[in-house]
Amino acid sequence: MNSSSTLHAGTPVPLKADAGIIGLVGIAHLASHFSQLLLAPLFPWLKDEFSVSYAELGLLMTIFFVVSCAVQALSGFVVDRMGPRPVLFAGLALLGVAALGYSVSTSYWMLACFSALAGVGNGVFHPVDYTLLNRKVSAPRLGHAYSVHGITGSLGWALAPAMVVSLTLAFSWRVALGAAGALVFVVLAILLVYRDKLSLKAIQPVAGAVVESSLTFLKIPAVWMCFAFFFWYAIVLSVVQAFAPEAARQLHGVPLAMAAMCLTIYMVCSAGGMVLGGFLASDPARCERIVGTGFGIAAVMALLLALGSYPGWMVLVLFGAMGFASGIAGPSRDLLVKKSTPENASGRVYGAVYAGLDIGQAVSPLIFGLMMDHGQYRGVLLGLALMQGVLIASAFNVRRVRRTATVLAAPVA
Repeated sequence: MNSSSTLHAGTPVPLKADAGIIGLVGIAHLASHFSQLLLAPLFPWLKDEFSVSYAELGLLMTIFFVVSCAVQALSGFVVDRMGPRPVLFAGLALLGVAALGYSVSTSYWMLACFSALAGVGNGVFHPVDYTLLNRKVSAPRLGHAYSVHGITGSLGWALAPAMVVSLTLAFSWRVALGAAGALVFVVLAILLVYRDKLSLKAIQPVAGAVVESSLTFLKIPAVWMCFAFFFWYAIVLSVVQAFAPEAARQLHGVPLAMAAMCLTIYMVCSAGGMVLGGFLASDPARCERIVGTGFGIAAVMALLLALGSYPGWMVLVLFGAMGFASGIAGPSRDLLVKKSTPENASGRVYGAVYAGLDIGQAVSPLIFGLMMDHGQYRGVLLGLALMQGVLIASAFNVRRVRRTATVLAAPVA
């Protein structure tokens, strides 16, 4: 019996044990999301420094996420074979090196090379994180584990613009990115100190069991529906992170410093929404309805930003409301994948599904970056609302496909 089945079947696990693993995985996830958002808040400065367009800057994000996608799909197999701990340490080290590399870059192409290196580091986190959570956290606390995981990711996204913009204004963008690299190495040091808590043996085949191909999970339709869901989710996320604050600034005349706050407020409020979402996710049967409601409210906020005219403080409120609604959907979003994951294939399934996240974040900057370069600021926000609407339909499609598969697999009386 593996650790996952033990947790689901057996004796109660002490809160301290669960909290320890949730906390360590959480700070690693924070570092991953923090590293994803180091360059986007600095686009106004980098645009002038390297004499490039928004589309070219968006290409840096595309490079990052294309590489991350490839690594993520492959790293799931490595995690299932070797265990998650060494893969996690390698990923953090690469993110730290890449951030320091950004800080000393003297050309656009140096930034592009370090974006690729950061993509390699970023690609390991979802297969690692969900393998650790699913196999080491007791079943009654799994919804809360997903909530904390999402919260720390949102806090990482919130910390990045707050930190790098503040340090850029006070010193320079190079100092800001150097400090960001140092912070990633601090997180790595903490995890090394508590490395015993992250120990998890690779899954060994049970004697006498039928050995299935490691690619069998790819035949499950719900896995591909989850992939599609995360593709659309990534487009929403990319627009919010890279372009929506600047689009709102242009439409509503918001000062530059306040526009930078939009993303931080969105992410902080998203973290708050995930606290509530963790309790709502305690009943997996309603996860699709929670996802639909959350992103429905978020879409309304995006439409208001696109179609109205507001003072700066109201723009911040709308970003906060959009973030809170999206955050409520977060833990239930992760349960969509959990409910579609075969036993002992966490690394592979999460690697494949979250590859959709990277592909969406690779595609989105190219499309919306061009819209920004052509001054289509209202169109960017309308596009954001449209993608949030597609997300709702996609979540219910996951449920439909999963239920159809269950009916087809049921024995005939």
